[in-house]
Amino acid sequence: MSFLLAISDLHIGYADNREIVERIRPRTPSDWLLVPGDISEKVAGVEWALGLLASRFEKVVWAPGNHDLWTHPSDPDPVRGVERYERLVKMCRELGVVTPEDPYPIWEGPGGPVTVAPLLLLYDYTFRMPGVDSKEEALRRAHAAGVVCTDEMVLHPDPYPSIDAWCAARLDETERRLADRPPGLPTVLVNHYPLVRDPTFVLRYPEFAIWCGTERTADWHLRFDAAAVVYGHLHIPRTTWYDGVRFEEVSLGYPREWGPREAPPGVLRQILPSPAA
Repeated sequence: MSFLLAISDLHIGYADNREIVERIRPRTPSDWLLVPGDISEKVAGVEWALGLLASRFEKVVWAPGNHDLWTHPSDPDPVRGVERYERLVKMCRELGVVTPEDPYPIWEGPGGPVTVAPLLLLYDYTFRMPGVDSKEEALRRAHAAGVVCTDEMVLHPDPYPSIDAWCAARLDETERRLADRPPGLPTVLVNHYPLVRDPTFVLRYPEFAIWCGTERTADWHLRFDAAAVVYGHLHIPRTTWYDGVRFEEVSLGYPREWGPREAPPGVLRQILPSPAA
């Protein structure tokens, strides 16, 4: 039997996390691995981790996270925005890693066949606090609460005027691609951010939710016949169900987060065959 497995938010800038990545192995030679983002703030770090994983798994599928797209002062590579993303896509193709720009692969193993769709969607500040009607007010309240995502400093949308404008373009293109996919197969949707807002309701700082997704994807798990939705970003690994669809948050997170947990860090989440089955 082969398995469709997943893990995200590897954050290999932490030595303990890098050691965990070095220990990741498939269960069988034909396993696939889904990696929905936040590997490293540096291009070289993303390349190291994905290259290592691609050498071990039959197929690796990557969807970028916000950290992967940062232009961080610690990275000697100053490329920004869409150009940075395109550089990462080119690097992934050289490694044999599937990206959101490639044809969606078909998982034919147990639980399949399904279309595996890695996505780059970003966010548009629509996961707002109750009573907040605008992006500007949401940002003002977040700043007042002392909750400001580092994206505001180092995630650049070039050539788009804003992250939400880049998000809108990605939503339009991805929606078209998913609608045009070959008919008859369910999907596994792989995105760094949750496609529905509900997982953000448990955040310690609810103001942070504006950097966690977009309301425009609220029905995608139904519209695009998802067998499962795989995401990270929140660093709250768990399984939830929405409209009968399984959502898997698969992040490793920071050592200060996974250290106190009883479960050993770095255990891959089984997506297919469904553990419930």
